Amino acid sequence: MANQSKKRILTGDRPTGELHIGHFVGSLKLRAELQDEYDTHLLVADVQALTDNYDNPEKIRSSVLKDVLGNIAAGVDPEKVTFVLQSALKQTAELSIYLANMISIQKLSHNPTTKTEAALKGMDESMPLGFFMYPVHQAADITIADADLVPVGEDQLPHIELCRDIVQKFNQIYGETLRLPKAMVGKVGRLPGLDNQKMSKSLNNAIYLNDSPDMVKEKVMHMYTDPNRIHASDPGRVEGNPVFIYHDAFNPNTEEVNDLKARYLKGTVGDVEVKEKLIIALNTFLEPIRARRADYDDDKKLMEILAEGTKKAGKVADEVMGRVNEAMKLVKVS
Repeated sequence: MANQSKKRILTGDRPTGELHIGHFVGSLKLRAELQDEYDTHLLVADVQALTDNYDNPEKIRSSVLKDVLGNIAAGVDPEKVTFVLQSALKQTAELSIYLANMISIQKLSHNPTTKTEAALKGMDESMPLGFFMYPVHQAADITIADADLVPVGEDQLPHIELCRDIVQKFNQIYGETLRLPKAMVGKVGRLPGLDNQKMSKSLNNAIYLNDSPDMVKEKVMHMYTDPNRIHASDPGRVEGNPVFIYHDAFNPNTEEVNDLKARYLKGTVGDVEVKEKLIIALNTFLEPIRARRADYDDDKKLMEILAEGTKKAGKVADEVMGRVNEAMKLVKVS
């Protein structure tokens, strides 16, 4: 394996709709911060998105360029990051078949992340094979990119451990062929939804990066706060209150936030004032994101970025598959 001038990161999104502020806190901010230090491949994971949206392919197709645009708007520089369309890398499908021989059905069945996600999606009783297999396909995504590092949340660590097990077994059998990746656990903040449930596109309880100022205002004014607080003069709860969680995440004026918290605990400030200050903070945060979005909101330009990045990633994939074919002594016909 050739030495790389920079360590390579493989990360990405399932294109299932617009990106929201939860995505920013959890991943997008980290991508923008690391893009100068690492050679970053950002995967638009349309194949993986189809594992639980196979009956609605238009949803995925219409979200591919939204994902690219959302990343760029959040600060990812297309001159520095390689955007890759997952379905266009046919080498990944080939490699995933070979990697599937490196792991048992029993081990895949015990993957806690897959089990949790399947339960949330109502698939614990009847899981499509594609969804069951996606940790193997994800291992192929990582190894076909020759990735050193994979930024993930703690809940995704079992996937990376499975990938490492697969790579280690492959290399044990065929020799040092695939790069062994490591997980990179970032400073992942979990934002609750506007209704204090898990933030989800399907629940429509998120503030999206493309929301207008008026939409942000409308959503914030309907946010869940402290259900036990009837009057503005009643002492309120700050801990676990979504409005204050959002203030901590997006309001840089810590003096203002601390003052609002102190008064809320005493019952000397109403929800309306707290929310009005949050609206200002969120719209100030979103303003540069909206500006970058406007600069790149051109499907032709976005498709060129995606096509160019995918072509670049294809060259890396060809090099990896060359090593795999040689190591496995596969017969190739011209």
